[in-house]
Amino acid sequence: MTSSISAREIESGWVVSAVPPLPLWYAVYTRSNFEKRVAKELAAKSVEHYLPVVPQVHQWKDRRKMIDVPVFPGYVFARFCDSLKTRLQVLRTAGAVRILGQGERIEPVPDVQIESIRRLLKADVPCFAHPFLREGAWVRVKRGPLRGLEGLLVRVKSKSRLVLSVTLLSQSVATEIDISDVEVLRPARKKSGEGVR
Repeated sequence: MTSSISAREIESGWVVSAVPPLPLWYAVYTRSNFEKRVAKELAAKSVEHYLPVVPQVHQWKDRRKMIDVPVFPGYVFARFCDSLKTRLQVLRTAGAVRILGQGERIEPVPDVQIESIRRLLKADVPCFAHPFLREGAWVRVKRGPLRGLEGLLVRVKSKSRLVLSVTLLSQSVATEIDISDVEVLRPARKKSGEGVR
C-alpha cells in the first residue's frame, strides 16, 4: 500500500519536509578588531566558521612581528542552518554585531565565493585588498596553483590581476596573474559612450 501527500496538505503546513535544510555561509559583522575573538568563540560553540587572514609584518618601536590580518576587516563567515536558535547562538557571541541581510531576512554568501577565497589563500601567492568591482572580463585560470578559479580580470598599469569578490560585503581580494594563464569566459561590458577601437 502506498501513501501520497496532496498539495493541500503541504500548503496547510501539516506536512513537514523530511529533508533537513542545508547549512549555508553567512557574513557576521563584528566589532572593530573582534574578528579573531568571534571566530574563537564560534569554534567553542561548534559553529563552523571561516576567518580569511593573510600574514603581514607589523612594526612597533622595539620590534617587528608577523601577524595574521583579516582579509575582510570586520567580518567572519559562519556556516549554519538558519533557525532562530542558531541565529541567537551566533549573535550572542562576544563581538558579533549582526548577520548581514535585509531587515529580518539574512542573506547567504554563495559557497563558490567562500571556496574561491580559501583556494586563493591556500595557494600561497601574494594577495591584497582590492576595490570591489562590478565590471570586467570574467575569466577562469587554466594552469598553476589557482587552476579552475574564476573571477574578474583587470589591468593595472602593465600588470593583470585576478579579483575575487564577496558580493554581499562589496569587498574584494586580488592577486597578480599572468595573462596567458587565463581564458575569458565572458568579456567585459563596454562602458556607455565607449566606441570600438
